[in-house]
Parts: sequence; structure tokens; C-alpha cells
Amino acid sequence: MDIRQLTGISAAEYARRRRQLMEMAGDDAILVLPAASERVRSLDTHYPFRQDSDFWYLSGFPEPDAVLVLIPGRRHGEVILFCRERDAGREAWDGARAGQEGAVSQYGMDDAYPIDDLDEILPGLLEGRSRVYYHFGRDADFDLKLIGWVNQVRAQVRHGAQPPHEFLELGHLLHEQRLFKSSAEIALMQRAADISVQAHAVAMRVARPGIHEYELQADLEREFRANDACAAYSSIVGTGANGCILHYRDNSARSRDGDLVLIDAGAEYRGYASDITRTFPVNGRFSAEQRALHDLVGAAQAAALAQAQPGIAYEAGHLAAVQTLTEGLLRLGLLKGTLEENIAEGHYQRFYRHKTGHWLGLDVHDVGDYRLAGDSRMLEPGMVFTIEPGLYVSADDRGVEARWRGIGIRTEDDVLITEDGHRVLTAALARSADEIEEAMASR
Repeated sequence: MDIRQLTGISAAEYARRRRQLMEMAGDDAILVLPAASERVRSLDTHYPFRQDSDFWYLSGFPEPDAVLVLIPGRRHGEVILFCRERDAGREAWDGARAGQEGAVSQYGMDDAYPIDDLDEILPGLLEGRSRVYYHFGRDADFDLKLIGWVNQVRAQVRHGAQPPHEFLELGHLLHEQRLFKSSAEIALMQRAADISVQAHAVAMRVARPGIHEYELQADLEREFRANDACAAYSSIVGTGANGCILHYRDNSARSRDGDLVLIDAGAEYRGYASDITRTFPVNGRFSAEQRALHDLVGAAQAAALAQAQPGIAYEAGHLAAVQTLTEGLLRLGLLKGTLEENIAEGHYQRFYRHKTGHWLGLDVHDVGDYRLAGDSRMLEPGMVFTIEPGLYVSADDRGVEARWRGIGIRTEDDVLITEDGHRVLTAALARSADEIEEAMASR
């Protein structure tokens, strides 16, 4: 099968990514990237395998027990993969393997060797290279192996060997590269967003007083799987005061008439994540207080979205959302004092405790620096991030009137920066209180 069919990315694009990275690293460097490992869940069962995002970005290779080695300028091949050999017995249990032949023919490697030969071959590849790019600290066992291979080369210095003398963090190069999405990546992210939109619409459609959080989760995630996707992260489904718990996990409570339900869930498609949050009344109608806070969160999101333009500081969106939320909280009587005082002293954080978004891509909280040389970086075309303001009034906050307590609201969308502005990848999903009520009324 062609690699594009497997991953949605062409072999030529993977080759361009590797070439760009090697050009940044330089001809005397070597780059070493191990694949993710399988993780035991209990005894002889495993968690579903998910490939390391950096490894996937550069190879599209879906198997564990593999190591990608990039050697810029090497005459006998710059791109080498160590991977499992074909094994009919194991494949009968675990599924097909690419083997060394498949690594070359399907995945575009210059050469491939059995993973069991890594100890024997890698020291020779390190020899003569002055810099090693690698993610130290992610895998302590592999860290020790790499140091051991370098020490093998060092032991041969008296015989003319030239060991690497510098170790550099691979992420400094690779993560800046990953921050800017190609047209193929954007297409995959749009597909992930479309699937997520469908799933959230299903949850709104089936919601009713008395439904359990796990029932909504089941309907939502069924839509992911029915579209050849999976959950990009553990779905958050919180009814009533559970919506005030930012990373709520239980998803076990039963909803009551009059509750809001906050759903933060997104599909992962071909490795690329989406991330949507909607908050809606389980009975289809907002109360006056719920609507007032929902409208305020919507206004904060609109203020942040207006800053989503090339050449605008990333942090400007957060600052705009904070100002809008603080103004609204003062207007509603949930905060007292002046706008300047509440922002300067962070009083708004009583109800709004997180940032207004994060990068999005192969990881839900994707890689890339938010600040450069101490300043918020400027937005550029190809960046994708979330905009997700919220308000959370604790159920036991006796400093506010009882009518506000236990209301938790977040509205989150996925946004692509374009040459002339932005595109909301998740725009098709009902967002405002009126749109949500209309969608739920048509059930």
C-alpha cells in the first residue's frame, strides 16, 4: 500500500521534511529518533499503541521497536531505519510487519537493518560525526544506550576514531519545523475537525435530563471510530458542577434537568488532533444565568479570534479574552472594583484559571515555542491553535449569589492562520447559545 494511503502524507513530503531537518542540522551531524514503545496495561495486555509524534512526522512508520537515524551527506544513504524483521509466527498474533524490505519500498528509507543489529551498527554511524541531535530525558534506557555507543567510539580514539563531541536537543530544530503545517497536514486536521463536529452534534442531539456522562461519551466516541478516527485525548464530559473541573476524568455522573454539560473532546485522524469544547443545556434551554455566562465566554472568544492574524502577537488573543471576561464579570457583579485593578492583580483567575489556547497538530498540546527571546511570538500562516476561553464558578463559592454557583462553561475551536487572516476549522458546529438551542430543538 502506498504511504499516502496509510498516513495521508506523500512519500515526497516525508522526504522533504527529513531533508529540511538535515539541512538545519548540518553535514557533520547525526540525528537519532527512537519510536514509541508498547506499554503494558495489565499483565499480558497492552495500551493501544500510538507512535511517537516526532518519529511519525519524519517517517510515517507505524511500528514500535524501531529507530530512525538521519546522517546528512552520507554517501551510502542518509536515511536509515532499524526495525523488526518479518516473523510469520509473531505476525499471526500481532499483525503484519514491514520488515527491512518494506521500510525501503513502502516508507522511502535509503536502507534498513534489523533492530537487533542496532548495538553493532550504530557506533559506526556515530563515528566521524561531531554533533548528535537527540531527545535526552524522554527514555532513560535509550539515553544510556546512546551514551554507551558514543563511549565505544571514544574508546577507539587512539586508533584514529572521531567521536561526537556535542549533544544537542533535537526539539530545537524539529519542533519549530512541526509548528508550521503543510497543505496536506491542514487537510488531515480539517478532516479530524469535521469528524469532531459531527460527534459533538450527535451528543447535543441525544442529550436529555437523566442521561449519564458516560452515555454521551459513548455516543461521541462511536462517531470517531465510525469515521476511522480515535479520541485524540481522554474525553471530558462534565454535567452540572463537574463542568468546573478543568480536567474532569470520571464521566460517571447522571445529569439533572437544568444542568449544563461541558464536553471537551476531539478526534485524532491519521495522527492529527482536533480539540473542541462546547457547553450546552442538557434539556435544550439555557437559564438566564447560564446564558449570561455563555454569552460572555462567546464574546471573549470573538475578541481573541479578532487577534488571530499574521503579524499579531500570539499572546494578544489571551489578553483580549481576559479583558472581555473581566469586563463582563464586573458588569454581572461577580467581581468588584476597577477593570485595571482586577486584571493587574489577577482577580479574574478566580473564575478563569487557564490560558486561552495552545498549538495543535500531531499532539493535542502541540510543540513549538510560544515566546522567542522573551517576547510573545508573532502569528504566521500555517500555525494552528485553539481558542478556548471559559468561566468556572465553583459550587461552593459563597462569595457569589447561589444562582451562579456550579456553572462551568468553555467554548473551544481550532483556528488556522492564513495569509490574510484565519480560518476556523471547527466553524460548522453550533457555538452561540441561540445556535445551540436551535440545534437541540430540532432533535
